[in-house]
Amino acid sequence: LKAGGVAGVCVDLILFPLDTVKTRLQSPQGFRKAGGFRGIYAGVPSTAIGSFPNAAAFFITYENVKSVLHHGSTSYLTLATHMVAASLGEVVACLIRVPSEVVKQRAQVSPSSSTLRILSHTLYHEGIQGLYRGYKSTVLREIPFSLVQFPLWESLKDLWSWKQGHVVDSWQSAVCGAFAGGFAAAVTTPLDVAKTRIMLAKAGSSNASGNVLAALGGIWRTQGLSGLFAGVVPRMAAISLGGFIFLGTYEKTRQLLL
Repeated sequence: LKAGGVAGVCVDLILFPLDTVKTRLQSPQGFRKAGGFRGIYAGVPSTAIGSFPNAAAFFITYENVKSVLHHGSTSYLTLATHMVAASLGEVVACLIRVPSEVVKQRAQVSPSSSTLRILSHTLYHEGIQGLYRGYKSTVLREIPFSLVQFPLWESLKDLWSWKQGHVVDSWQSAVCGAFAGGFAAAVTTPLDVAKTRIMLAKAGSSNASGNVLAALGGIWRTQGLSGLFAGVVPRMAAISLGGFIFLGTYEKTRQLLL
C-alpha cells in the first residue's frame, strides 16, 4: 500500500503538465480553446487527493492476485498470471481513479474554474453518476494497457536479471518500466482519446452515454486517424517517464520497507 501510494503521488504530480497538454490536445474544442499552455496545473488538487489511494489499490490487488495465482508455473502461465493480476488491479483502482480523473480533466480544459467548483457543479447537475461517467471507457483503456505494460515489464526484468546473473536493481526496473509504458501508451491511445471525449462531453450528448465504440466511430468520421491518435506524443512521453518514475519508485520503496 505504501510503496504503491508513494509511487503514484510522485509520478502524477511530476508529470501533471504533460498530462494537461495531452488532455487539451484530445479535447473536442481543440488545444487553444481548451486553454493552450495556460493554467497548466489546473485540476492538480484532484490528482493530489486521488493518486495515493488509486495506486495503492492497484498494487495491493496486483501483488495479491500474483501471489495467489503464481505457483512455479511455466512461462506462458506466468505471463497469463501477470495479465490477470494487472487487469483486476485496474478494475479495482478505477473505482478511485475515475472520479478523480473526471474532475481533473474538466478542470484541465476549463482553467478558469476551480477544482472544487467543478466537483460541486458535476454533483449538482449529474449526481454521483457524473463522477463515474467514463468508468467503462477507462477500464476498457486500462485493461489493454496493463495487458501490454505489466507482462512486458516483468519479462524485461526477468531477461535483464538472467543476463546479469542477479535480480535487477530499482533503476533497472525503472528503465524496463519506461520501455513497457511507452509501447503500451502508443497502442492504446485511441482508447484514451475516446475516454477523454466521454468524460468531457456535455450531459445529454451522444458521447455522454459512455459508448466507447460510438465515440471511436465519431472521432474516425470527423478527424480520421490523426484524431484517434491525438496527443500520442505527450502521452508516450508522459507514460514512458511515468513508467520510469512509477515502477522504479515502487520497487525502491518496496525494497526499503521490506
